[in-house]
Amino acid sequence: MAWFKIDDSAHMHPKFVAAGNAALGLWLRCGAYCAQHLTEGHVPALVAKQYGTAPQARKLVSVGLWHEHGHDCPRCPQPAVGDYVVHDYFEAGRNATRAQVEANRRDAADRKAKSRTRANTVQGEGDSAANHERIVDGSNANRARNERGSSTNRERNEPRFSCSAAGQEGLSQRDAAGGVTGPLASTKPYQPTTSYGSSNKQASPQPADGPRIAEPVRPLVDAMSAAGMVVSWELAPADWVLLQALIERCGLPVLVDHAGAAWQAARTRPRSARYFLAGWRSLPAMPASAPEVPGRGPNVVALHGSRPSTTDQRVRDGLDLAARLREQETAQ
Repeated sequence: MAWFKIDDSAHMHPKFVAAGNAALGLWLRCGAYCAQHLTEGHVPALVAKQYGTAPQARKLVSVGLWHEHGHDCPRCPQPAVGDYVVHDYFEAGRNATRAQVEANRRDAADRKAKSRTRANTVQGEGDSAANHERIVDGSNANRARNERGSSTNRERNEPRFSCSAAGQEGLSQRDAAGGVTGPLASTKPYQPTTSYGSSNKQASPQPADGPRIAEPVRPLVDAMSAAGMVVSWELAPADWVLLQALIERCGLPVLVDHAGAAWQAARTRPRSARYFLAGWRSLPAMPASAPEVPGRGPNVVALHGSRPSTTDQRVRDGLDLAARLREQETAQ
């Protein structure tokens, strides 16, 4: 693109004022034509006739803005017969020559080509780095998927057992809803037994890496495991003493049945035997069997002289000992 330049003070130049607006319109349009087509100020007769009238062209010649063929201006070239030339078209470097415009266009084209080359080079390097990164990321992702798939296949092929508590051997770690609930969750609902010591009782050997279960409490652990209430037996020493006293006080079937009711009412499956301690402690003691009075038959109860039950005394001693141990643990 070339420009037809006009001095900013031309609006008050004597030649402009003398030419008038109509003739100046023809001068401006033809000047823009010369700049676009690089005629260096030459106005073909056909263009002058198309853009204006003959009187307007004569007006421009008379005020000195245009020259006809045979003019005597030393600074302006001679036009062909019938054509015109714009006076001082290159004055003070205002309008560029054809050679200058073409050179500028070539320089601009070279700059654009070099800029595109640099941009393509940088983009190519960036694309190569991005492709390399994508390839590496894809390889890592495939490796991770393969490792996860291998791990999943191994887990599917290996049986799942839980050995974190006594009596859990062979029980799956998934509950009835199908979700993993941890190593202490039960997979079957509690079913109360009619009597303790039935054929449903299961042996539960103590695992080598599990909690050490006090032998007097083992029947309670086995009974609850057989009933499907598999919990952790990680207890403090005072808790073991308390459980032994509760077994003697309430009886094993009562503790198991009470735990079963609590198991069914729990919003989530209990995980530890500590969950049942508070309820067990609130249970009443078993009624003492009436001593048989000689000569009165087995249903006659002696009202006087009966000795206190040694079992009740042991239970009271055990509860007192458990309370003292708990106080010592709390103090520590």
